[in-house]
Amino acid sequence: MSASYIVYCAACISVLKELNNVVTEPYMDEPFHVPQAQAYCSGDFATWDPKITTPPGLYIMSVLFKRVFMFKCSLPMLRLTTTLTLLALPIVLTRLLCFYRRIRPPASILAPTPDAIVLSLFPIAWFFGFLYYTEVPSLVFVVATIVAASEDRHWLAGLLGLLSCTFRQTNIIWTLYAYATSQLMYLRYRRPGPGSQDIAKLHDPNADQARPVDLYRSVLSLPGVLPDILSAFVPYAFVLSVFVSFVVWNGGIVLGDKSNHIPVLHVPQVYYFLAFSTAFGWPVLISGAGGIPLMLRKIYARTFGSKFRALITLVSLAAMEFTVKLYTIHHPFLLSDNRHYTFYVWHRIYMFHWLAPYALVPAYFVCALAWFLRVGNEQSMLQTVALSICVLATLLPTPLLEPRYFMIPYLLMRMQIVNVPSWALVLEGLWYAAINVVTMGVFLYLPREGVGRFMW
Repeated sequence: MSASYIVYCAACISVLKELNNVVTEPYMDEPFHVPQAQAYCSGDFATWDPKITTPPGLYIMSVLFKRVFMFKCSLPMLRLTTTLTLLALPIVLTRLLCFYRRIRPPASILAPTPDAIVLSLFPIAWFFGFLYYTEVPSLVFVVATIVAASEDRHWLAGLLGLLSCTFRQTNIIWTLYAYATSQLMYLRYRRPGPGSQDIAKLHDPNADQARPVDLYRSVLSLPGVLPDILSAFVPYAFVLSVFVSFVVWNGGIVLGDKSNHIPVLHVPQVYYFLAFSTAFGWPVLISGAGGIPLMLRKIYARTFGSKFRALITLVSLAAMEFTVKLYTIHHPFLLSDNRHYTFYVWHRIYMFHWLAPYALVPAYFVCALAWFLRVGNEQSMLQTVALSICVLATLLPTPLLEPRYFMIPYLLMRMQIVNVPSWALVLEGLWYAAINVVTMGVFLYLPREGVGRFMW
Protein backbone atom coordinates (compact mmCIF):
# COMPACT_ATOMS: atom_id res chain seq x y z
CA MET A 1 0.00 0.00 0.00
CA SER A 2 1.45 3.34 -1.03
CA ALA A 3 2.07 6.06 1.55
CA SER A 4 -0.19 8.53 -0.29
CA TYR A 5 -3.06 6.03 -0.28
CA ILE A 6 -2.57 5.38 3.45
CA VAL A 7 -2.80 9.12 4.12
CA TYR A 8 -5.89 9.37 1.89
CA CYS A 9 -7.63 6.49 3.70
CA ALA A 10 -6.68 7.83 7.13
CA ALA A 11 -8.06 11.28 6.24
CA CYS A 12 -11.33 9.81 4.99
CA ILE A 13 -11.86 7.65 8.08
CA SER A 14 -11.04 10.60 10.36
CA VAL A 15 -13.54 12.85 8.60
CA LEU A 16 -16.22 10.16 8.73
CA LYS A 17 -15.66 9.67 12.46
CA GLU A 18 -15.92 13.40 13.11
CA LEU A 19 -19.00 13.75 10.95
CA ASN A 20 -20.74 10.94 12.82
CA ASN A 21 -19.85 12.59 16.14
CA VAL A 22 -21.22 15.97 15.05
CA VAL A 23 -24.11 15.08 12.73
CA THR A 24 -25.87 12.41 14.75
CA GLU A 25 -29.18 12.50 12.89
CA PRO A 26 -29.89 11.88 9.20
CA TYR A 27 -29.53 15.10 7.23
CA MET A 28 -31.01 16.49 3.99
CA ASP A 29 -31.74 13.43 1.77
CA GLU A 30 -30.62 10.93 4.41
CA PRO A 31 -34.05 10.94 6.16
CA PHE A 32 -35.38 9.30 3.01
CA HIS A 33 -32.49 6.94 2.28
CA VAL A 34 -31.75 5.72 5.81
CA PRO A 35 -35.24 4.41 6.75
CA GLN A 36 -35.49 2.77 3.33
CA ALA A 37 -32.17 1.00 3.84
CA GLN A 38 -33.17 -0.07 7.36
CA ALA A 39 -36.41 -1.51 5.98
CA TYR A 40 -34.39 -3.57 3.50
CA CYS A 41 -31.96 -4.63 6.24
CA SER A 42 -34.88 -5.97 8.28
CA GLY A 43 -36.07 -8.01 5.29
CA ASP A 44 -38.95 -5.71 4.33
CA PHE A 45 -38.48 -5.39 0.58
CA ALA A 46 -42.09 -4.42 -0.07
CA THR A 47 -41.87 -1.00 1.60
CA TRP A 48 -40.91 1.90 -0.64
CA ASP A 49 -40.87 5.61 0.12
CA PRO A 50 -42.57 7.29 -2.87
CA LYS A 51 -40.42 10.41 -2.40
CA ILE A 52 -37.29 8.46 -3.39
CA THR A 53 -36.57 8.92 -7.09
CA THR A 54 -33.59 6.56 -7.58
CA PRO A 55 -33.47 2.73 -7.74
CA PRO A 56 -32.59 0.64 -4.67
CA GLY A 57 -28.95 -0.16 -5.49
CA LEU A 58 -27.66 1.77 -2.47
CA TYR A 59 -29.92 -0.12 -0.07
CA ILE A 60 -29.15 -3.50 -1.60
CA MET A 61 -25.44 -2.73 -1.21
CA SER A 62 -26.04 -2.04 2.49
CA VAL A 63 -27.92 -5.35 2.85
CA LEU A 64 -24.99 -7.20 1.26
CA PHE A 65 -22.53 -5.48 3.59
CA LYS A 66 -24.74 -6.45 6.53
CA ARG A 67 -24.87 -10.11 5.55
CA VAL A 68 -21.26 -10.51 4.44
CA PHE A 69 -19.45 -8.30 6.96
CA MET A 70 -22.06 -8.27 9.75
CA PHE A 71 -22.51 -4.50 9.42
CA LYS A 72 -25.34 -3.00 11.40
CA CYS A 73 -27.76 -0.75 9.55
CA SER A 74 -27.30 2.15 11.96
CA LEU A 75 -26.67 5.61 10.57
CA PRO A 76 -22.86 5.53 11.16
CA MET A 77 -22.52 2.11 9.52
CA LEU A 78 -24.68 3.10 6.57
CA ARG A 79 -22.47 6.11 6.04
CA LEU A 80 -19.45 3.81 6.25
CA THR A 81 -20.74 1.83 3.25
CA THR A 82 -20.54 4.93 1.06
CA THR A 83 -17.17 5.92 2.52
CA LEU A 84 -15.83 2.49 1.57
CA THR A 85 -16.70 3.26 -2.04
CA LEU A 86 -14.84 6.57 -1.63
CA LEU A 87 -11.82 4.54 -0.53
CA ALA A 88 -12.20 2.36 -3.64
CA LEU A 89 -12.43 5.37 -5.96
CA PRO A 90 -8.63 5.92 -6.38
CA ILE A 91 -8.23 2.25 -7.29
CA VAL A 92 -10.70 2.29 -10.19
CA LEU A 93 -9.59 5.76 -11.31
CA THR A 94 -6.00 4.49 -11.54
CA ARG A 95 -6.95 1.78 -13.99
CA LEU A 96 -8.93 4.19 -16.17
CA LEU A 97 -6.18 6.81 -16.17
CA CYS A 98 -3.65 4.16 -17.15
CA PHE A 99 -5.92 3.08 -20.00
CA TYR A 100 -6.04 6.64 -21.34
CA ARG A 101 -2.25 6.89 -21.01
CA ARG A 102 -1.75 3.51 -22.69
CA ILE A 103 0.43 2.29 -19.82
CA ARG A 104 0.24 -0.65 -17.44
CA PRO A 105 -1.43 -0.01 -14.07
CA PRO A 106 0.64 -0.44 -10.89
CA ALA A 107 1.35 -4.02 -9.85
CA SER A 108 -0.53 -3.53 -6.57
CA ILE A 109 -4.12 -2.33 -6.61
CA LEU A 110 -3.39 -0.65 -3.27
CA ALA A 111 -0.88 1.69 -4.88
CA PRO A 112 -3.07 4.13 -6.83
CA THR A 113 -1.37 6.80 -8.90
CA PRO A 114 -1.03 10.35 -7.52
CA ASP A 115 -3.44 11.78 -10.08
CA ALA A 116 -6.06 9.18 -9.14
CA ILE A 117 -5.81 10.26 -5.50
CA VAL A 118 -6.06 13.92 -6.51
CA LEU A 119 -9.18 13.26 -8.56
CA SER A 120 -10.67 11.32 -5.64
CA LEU A 121 -10.42 14.56 -3.68
CA PHE A 122 -12.75 16.23 -6.18
CA PRO A 123 -14.98 18.22 -3.79
CA ILE A 124 -18.40 16.95 -4.87
CA ALA A 125 -17.40 13.29 -4.73
CA TRP A 126 -15.36 13.70 -1.56
CA PHE A 127 -18.11 15.55 0.35
CA PHE A 128 -20.89 13.09 -0.45
CA GLY A 129 -18.63 10.14 0.28
CA PHE A 130 -19.37 10.69 3.97
CA LEU A 131 -23.16 10.86 3.73
CA TYR A 132 -25.59 8.10 2.87
CA TYR A 133 -26.07 9.23 -0.73
CA THR A 134 -25.91 7.41 -4.07
CA GLU A 135 -23.30 9.68 -5.69
CA VAL A 136 -20.00 7.96 -4.91
CA PRO A 137 -21.18 4.34 -5.34
CA SER A 138 -22.72 5.41 -8.64
CA LEU A 139 -19.43 7.02 -9.72
CA VAL A 140 -17.36 3.96 -8.75
CA PHE A 141 -19.58 1.60 -10.74
CA VAL A 142 -19.54 3.90 -13.78
CA VAL A 143 -15.73 4.11 -13.75
CA ALA A 144 -15.49 0.33 -13.21
CA THR A 145 -17.79 -0.18 -16.20
CA ILE A 146 -15.54 1.92 -18.44
CA VAL A 147 -12.45 0.11 -17.12
CA ALA A 148 -13.93 -3.32 -17.86
CA ALA A 149 -14.95 -2.19 -21.36
CA SER A 150 -11.46 -0.82 -22.00
CA GLU A 151 -10.02 -4.23 -21.09
CA ASP A 152 -12.34 -5.96 -23.61
CA ARG A 153 -14.29 -7.63 -20.81
CA HIS A 154 -17.60 -6.52 -22.25
CA TRP A 155 -19.90 -8.92 -20.44
CA LEU A 156 -18.40 -7.78 -17.15
CA ALA A 157 -18.78 -4.18 -18.31
CA GLY A 158 -22.43 -4.86 -19.13
CA LEU A 159 -23.02 -6.33 -15.67
CA LEU A 160 -21.28 -3.43 -13.95
CA GLY A 161 -23.21 -0.98 -16.12
CA LEU A 162 -26.47 -2.64 -15.16
CA LEU A 163 -25.49 -2.39 -11.49
CA SER A 164 -24.58 1.28 -11.93
CA CYS A 165 -28.13 1.91 -13.18
CA THR A 166 -29.48 0.64 -9.87
CA PHE A 167 -27.90 3.71 -8.25
CA ARG A 168 -28.71 6.32 -10.91
CA GLN A 169 -30.96 5.78 -13.92
CA THR A 170 -28.91 8.16 -16.08
CA ASN A 171 -25.95 5.80 -15.82
CA ILE A 172 -27.39 3.95 -18.82
CA ILE A 173 -25.82 6.76 -20.84
CA TRP A 174 -22.40 6.15 -19.32
CA THR A 175 -22.77 2.41 -19.92
CA LEU A 176 -23.20 3.11 -23.63
CA TYR A 177 -20.29 5.56 -23.43
CA ALA A 178 -18.13 2.77 -22.01
CA TYR A 179 -18.79 0.74 -25.15
CA ALA A 180 -18.19 3.71 -27.46
CA THR A 181 -14.91 4.85 -25.90
CA SER A 182 -13.52 1.32 -25.70
CA GLN A 183 -14.22 0.68 -29.37
CA LEU A 184 -12.84 4.03 -30.48
CA MET A 185 -9.59 3.30 -28.66
CA TYR A 186 -9.54 -0.23 -30.08
CA LEU A 187 -9.98 1.02 -33.64
CA ARG A 188 -7.42 3.77 -33.15
CA TYR A 189 -4.61 1.56 -31.86
CA ARG A 190 -5.21 -1.87 -33.39
CA ARG A 191 -2.61 -3.21 -35.76
CA PRO A 192 -2.77 -6.00 -38.38
CA GLY A 193 -1.37 -9.32 -37.25
CA PRO A 194 1.76 -10.88 -38.75
CA GLY A 195 1.13 -11.72 -42.41
CA SER A 196 -2.29 -10.06 -42.34
CA GLN A 197 -3.51 -7.63 -44.94
CA ASP A 198 -4.23 -4.01 -44.12
CA ILE A 199 -7.23 -3.55 -41.87
CA ALA A 200 -10.03 -1.03 -42.25
CA LYS A 201 -9.44 2.26 -40.47
CA LEU A 202 -11.93 4.64 -38.91
CA HIS A 203 -11.23 8.25 -39.87
CA ASP A 204 -10.64 9.89 -36.48
CA PRO A 205 -8.12 12.77 -36.40
CA ASN A 206 -7.13 14.76 -33.33
CA ALA A 207 -10.04 16.89 -32.14
CA ASP A 208 -8.20 20.22 -32.23
CA GLN A 209 -7.09 19.58 -35.81
CA ALA A 210 -10.45 18.34 -37.08
CA ARG A 211 -12.69 20.23 -39.49
CA PRO A 212 -16.40 19.72 -40.24
CA VAL A 213 -15.50 17.65 -43.30
CA ASP A 214 -13.74 15.16 -41.03
CA LEU A 215 -17.06 14.16 -39.49
CA TYR A 216 -18.32 13.38 -42.99
CA ARG A 217 -15.21 11.29 -43.66
CA SER A 218 -15.73 9.43 -40.39
CA VAL A 219 -19.27 8.53 -41.42
CA LEU A 220 -17.98 7.27 -44.78
CA SER A 221 -15.35 5.12 -43.07
CA LEU A 222 -17.76 3.65 -40.50
CA PRO A 223 -19.22 0.79 -42.63
CA GLY A 224 -15.73 -0.64 -43.09
CA VAL A 225 -15.12 -1.06 -39.36
CA LEU A 226 -18.67 -1.77 -38.18
CA PRO A 227 -18.41 -5.59 -38.50
CA ASP A 228 -15.36 -5.50 -36.22
CA ILE A 229 -17.15 -3.79 -33.32
CA LEU A 230 -20.75 -5.03 -33.48
CA SER A 231 -20.15 -8.26 -31.54
CA ALA A 232 -18.83 -6.28 -28.56
CA PHE A 233 -22.13 -4.39 -28.39
CA VAL A 234 -24.19 -7.49 -27.47
CA PRO A 235 -23.80 -7.12 -23.66
CA TYR A 236 -24.67 -3.43 -23.83
CA ALA A 237 -27.69 -4.16 -26.02
CA PHE A 238 -28.89 -6.53 -23.28
CA VAL A 239 -28.46 -3.81 -20.63
CA LEU A 240 -30.25 -1.31 -22.87
CA SER A 241 -33.19 -3.70 -23.37
CA VAL A 242 -33.48 -4.20 -19.60
CA PHE A 243 -33.43 -0.45 -19.07
CA VAL A 244 -36.08 0.18 -21.74
CA SER A 245 -38.25 -2.52 -20.14
CA PHE A 246 -37.90 -0.74 -16.79
CA VAL A 247 -38.92 2.62 -18.30
CA VAL A 248 -41.98 1.05 -19.94
CA TRP A 249 -42.95 -0.76 -16.73
CA ASN A 250 -42.38 2.35 -14.58
CA GLY A 251 -44.07 4.75 -16.95
CA GLY A 252 -40.97 6.93 -17.13
CA ILE A 253 -37.33 7.12 -16.06
CA VAL A 254 -38.02 8.68 -12.63
CA LEU A 255 -39.10 6.57 -9.67
CA GLY A 256 -41.30 7.94 -6.92
CA ASP A 257 -41.81 11.70 -6.86
CA LYS A 258 -42.06 12.46 -10.59
CA SER A 259 -43.67 15.89 -10.14
CA ASN A 260 -40.42 17.64 -9.18
CA HIS A 261 -38.20 15.69 -11.59
CA ILE A 262 -40.01 16.00 -14.91
CA PRO A 263 -37.47 15.86 -17.77
CA VAL A 264 -37.41 19.17 -19.65
CA LEU A 265 -35.10 20.83 -22.14
CA HIS A 266 -32.69 22.83 -19.97
CA VAL A 267 -30.02 24.17 -22.33
CA PRO A 268 -28.40 26.58 -19.82
CA GLN A 269 -27.57 23.56 -17.64
CA VAL A 270 -24.74 22.87 -20.09
CA TYR A 271 -23.49 26.44 -19.63
CA TYR A 272 -23.54 26.05 -15.84
CA PHE A 273 -21.56 22.84 -16.25
CA LEU A 274 -18.90 24.63 -18.29
CA ALA A 275 -18.56 27.36 -15.66
CA PHE A 276 -18.51 24.76 -12.88
CA SER A 277 -15.83 22.71 -14.66
CA THR A 278 -13.64 25.75 -15.19
CA ALA A 279 -13.97 26.85 -11.57
CA PHE A 280 -12.78 23.45 -10.36
CA GLY A 281 -10.44 22.44 -13.18
CA TRP A 282 -8.55 25.66 -13.89
CA PRO A 283 -5.18 24.29 -12.67
CA VAL A 284 -5.31 21.67 -15.43
CA LEU A 285 -6.71 24.05 -18.04
CA ILE A 286 -3.76 26.42 -17.71
CA SER A 287 -1.16 23.63 -17.63
CA GLY A 288 -0.97 23.02 -21.38
CA ALA A 289 2.07 23.89 -23.46
CA GLY A 290 2.49 27.65 -23.55
CA GLY A 291 0.32 28.19 -20.47
CA ILE A 292 -2.28 30.92 -20.23
CA PRO A 293 -0.81 33.24 -22.91
CA LEU A 294 -0.88 30.57 -25.63
CA MET A 295 -4.36 29.42 -24.65
CA LEU A 296 -5.67 32.99 -24.85
CA ARG A 297 -4.06 33.43 -28.27
CA LYS A 298 -5.65 30.19 -29.46
CA ILE A 299 -9.04 31.24 -28.14
CA TYR A 300 -8.72 34.59 -29.92
CA ALA A 301 -7.69 32.86 -33.15
CA ARG A 302 -10.69 30.52 -32.91
CA THR A 303 -13.11 33.36 -32.24
CA PHE A 304 -11.87 36.41 -34.15
CA GLY A 305 -8.94 35.07 -36.19
CA SER A 306 -10.78 35.78 -39.45
CA LYS A 307 -13.97 37.41 -40.62
CA PHE A 308 -15.62 34.02 -41.03
CA ARG A 309 -14.62 32.92 -37.52
CA ALA A 310 -15.87 36.22 -36.11
CA LEU A 311 -19.21 35.67 -37.83
CA ILE A 312 -19.47 32.14 -36.44
CA THR A 313 -18.62 33.45 -32.97
CA LEU A 314 -21.27 36.17 -33.08
CA VAL A 315 -23.92 33.75 -34.37
CA SER A 316 -23.00 31.25 -31.64
CA LEU A 317 -23.20 33.89 -28.92
CA ALA A 318 -26.57 35.07 -30.24
CA ALA A 319 -27.86 31.50 -30.23
CA MET A 320 -26.66 31.03 -26.66
CA GLU A 321 -28.34 34.26 -25.55
CA PHE A 322 -31.53 33.02 -27.20
CA THR A 323 -31.40 29.71 -25.30
CA VAL A 324 -30.81 31.57 -22.02
CA LYS A 325 -33.96 33.58 -22.73
CA LEU A 326 -36.09 30.55 -23.67
CA TYR A 327 -34.79 27.75 -21.47
CA THR A 328 -33.65 29.21 -18.12
CA ILE A 329 -35.51 27.40 -15.33
CA HIS A 330 -36.13 28.84 -11.88
CA HIS A 331 -36.68 25.52 -10.12
CA PRO A 332 -38.72 25.67 -6.88
CA PHE A 333 -36.02 23.77 -4.96
CA LEU A 334 -33.37 26.21 -6.14
CA LEU A 335 -35.45 29.20 -5.08
CA SER A 336 -36.47 27.90 -1.66
CA ASP A 337 -33.77 25.63 -0.15
CA ASN A 338 -31.19 27.97 1.37
CA ARG A 339 -29.09 25.11 2.77
CA HIS A 340 -27.35 24.66 -0.59
CA TYR A 341 -24.61 26.85 -2.07
CA THR A 342 -26.50 26.93 -5.38
CA PHE A 343 -29.28 28.88 -3.65
CA TYR A 344 -26.85 31.76 -3.02
CA VAL A 345 -25.22 31.50 -6.45
CA TRP A 346 -28.64 31.76 -8.05
CA HIS A 347 -29.92 34.63 -5.92
CA ARG A 348 -26.73 36.69 -5.74
CA ILE A 349 -25.50 36.22 -9.30
CA TYR A 350 -28.25 35.08 -11.66
CA MET A 351 -31.01 37.06 -9.96
CA PHE A 352 -28.85 40.09 -9.15
CA HIS A 353 -30.06 41.82 -12.32
CA TRP A 354 -32.20 40.63 -15.20
CA LEU A 355 -29.21 41.09 -17.53
CA ALA A 356 -26.88 38.94 -15.41
CA PRO A 357 -27.67 35.58 -17.09
CA TYR A 358 -27.06 37.14 -20.52
CA ALA A 359 -23.86 38.88 -19.46
CA LEU A 360 -22.34 35.53 -18.52
CA VAL A 361 -22.79 34.00 -21.98
CA PRO A 362 -19.39 35.16 -23.36
CA ALA A 363 -17.73 33.59 -20.30
CA TYR A 364 -19.50 30.26 -21.00
CA PHE A 365 -18.31 30.45 -24.60
CA VAL A 366 -14.69 31.02 -23.57
CA CYS A 367 -14.90 28.18 -21.03
CA ALA A 368 -16.17 25.81 -23.73
CA LEU A 369 -13.33 26.77 -26.07
CA ALA A 370 -10.73 26.41 -23.30
CA TRP A 371 -11.85 22.89 -22.50
CA PHE A 372 -12.08 21.95 -26.17
CA LEU A 373 -8.55 23.16 -26.83
CA ARG A 374 -7.11 21.43 -23.76
CA VAL A 375 -8.90 18.12 -24.29
CA GLY A 376 -8.78 18.22 -28.09
CA ASN A 377 -5.01 18.46 -28.04
CA GLU A 378 -4.86 14.96 -26.52
CA GLN A 379 -8.00 13.17 -27.69
CA SER A 380 -9.45 12.21 -31.04
CA MET A 381 -12.39 13.92 -32.70
CA LEU A 382 -14.82 11.02 -32.24
CA GLN A 383 -13.78 10.48 -28.62
CA THR A 384 -14.54 14.15 -27.96
CA VAL A 385 -17.84 13.94 -29.84
CA ALA A 386 -18.88 10.79 -27.94
CA LEU A 387 -18.21 12.37 -24.56
CA SER A 388 -19.97 15.58 -25.57
CA ILE A 389 -23.07 13.69 -26.72
CA CYS A 390 -23.23 11.77 -23.44
CA VAL A 391 -22.78 14.94 -21.37
CA LEU A 392 -25.60 16.61 -23.31
CA ALA A 393 -27.85 13.58 -22.93
CA THR A 394 -27.22 13.57 -19.18
CA LEU A 395 -27.60 17.29 -18.48
CA LEU A 396 -30.13 18.67 -20.95
CA PRO A 397 -33.20 16.91 -19.43
CA THR A 398 -32.38 17.92 -15.82
CA PRO A 399 -34.45 20.91 -14.60
CA LEU A 400 -32.54 21.55 -11.35
CA LEU A 401 -29.15 23.25 -11.04
CA GLU A 402 -27.43 20.62 -8.92
CA PRO A 403 -23.61 20.20 -8.66
CA ARG A 404 -24.01 16.45 -8.11
CA TYR A 405 -25.27 16.11 -11.68
CA PHE A 406 -21.95 17.51 -12.90
CA MET A 407 -19.72 15.08 -10.99
CA ILE A 408 -19.45 12.18 -13.46
CA PRO A 409 -19.35 14.38 -16.59
CA TYR A 410 -16.62 16.54 -15.05
CA LEU A 411 -14.41 13.67 -13.93
CA LEU A 412 -14.69 11.86 -17.26
CA MET A 413 -13.86 15.08 -19.11
CA ARG A 414 -10.97 15.84 -16.75
CA MET A 415 -9.51 12.37 -17.29
CA GLN A 416 -9.29 13.02 -21.03
CA ILE A 417 -6.33 15.28 -20.16
CA VAL A 418 -3.53 12.84 -19.47
CA ASN A 419 -0.46 15.04 -19.90
CA VAL A 420 -0.60 17.09 -16.73
CA PRO A 421 2.64 18.57 -15.36
CA SER A 422 3.52 17.75 -11.77
CA TRP A 423 3.12 21.36 -10.64
CA ALA A 424 -0.40 21.49 -12.07
CA LEU A 425 -1.34 18.21 -10.39
CA VAL A 426 -0.07 19.52 -7.04
CA LEU A 427 -1.96 22.78 -7.55
CA GLU A 428 -5.12 20.86 -8.45
CA GLY A 429 -4.80 18.72 -5.34
CA LEU A 430 -4.26 21.75 -3.11
CA TRP A 431 -7.23 23.51 -4.71
CA TYR A 432 -9.52 20.54 -4.11
CA ALA A 433 -8.19 20.08 -0.57
CA ALA A 434 -8.77 23.75 0.29
CA ILE A 435 -12.35 23.57 -0.96
CA ASN A 436 -12.91 20.37 0.99
CA VAL A 437 -11.58 21.85 4.23
CA VAL A 438 -13.80 24.90 3.88
CA THR A 439 -17.01 23.14 2.80
CA MET A 440 -16.72 20.32 5.34
CA GLY A 441 -15.76 22.78 8.08
CA VAL A 442 -18.79 24.94 7.30
CA PHE A 443 -21.02 21.88 7.20
CA LEU A 444 -19.81 20.51 10.53
CA TYR A 445 -19.08 23.58 12.63
CA LEU A 446 -21.00 26.54 11.24
CA PRO A 447 -24.68 25.62 11.09
CA ARG A 448 -27.04 28.58 11.01
CA GLU A 449 -29.92 28.59 13.43
CA GLY A 450 -33.22 28.37 11.61
CA VAL A 451 -31.50 27.29 8.40
CA GLY A 452 -29.37 24.24 9.14
CA ARG A 453 -26.05 22.95 7.79
CA PHE A 454 -24.74 24.22 4.46
CA MET A 455 -23.78 21.77 1.75
CA TRP A 456 -23.38 21.37 -1.99
